[in-house]
Amino acid sequence: QVQLVESGGGLVQAGGSLRLSCAASGRSFSQYNMGWFRQAPGKEREWVAVFRWNGDGIYADSVKGRFTISRDNAKNTVYLRMNSLKPEDTAVYYCAFAYSSRSFSEMTRGPRYDMDYWGKGTLVTVSS
Repeated sequence: QVQLVESGGGLVQAGGSLRLSCAASGRSFSQYNMGWFRQAPGKEREWVAVFRWNGDGIYADSVKGRFTISRDNAKNTVYLRMNSLKPEDTAVYYCAFAYSSRSFSEMTRGPRYDMDYWGKGTLVTVSS
């Protein structure tokens, strides 16, 4: 059974940093595309960063230069390093994996976002 578990969320002051982790189990995701998404209270889910299995990736303009995605295939884990956090970054953050055939267009097209496996999310709260 595939399971994705996010961790690392919490309360942080504006300007601070957090690193989120997403541990996958049930299969190896080394050949899968991956992404991080978030949903703020009262808003629709939005994509934050998506990377293809070969390392090509894109970031949403709102986080570009502040957030960095990485993965450790040996640990079947992906990370999201978040620096210079702002109150508007407050949201539940979700990791997701997609089959390698998914395009950037498919993975970033909301509100559905064509990802094949989703975690349950971790809450990040940024205080001003």
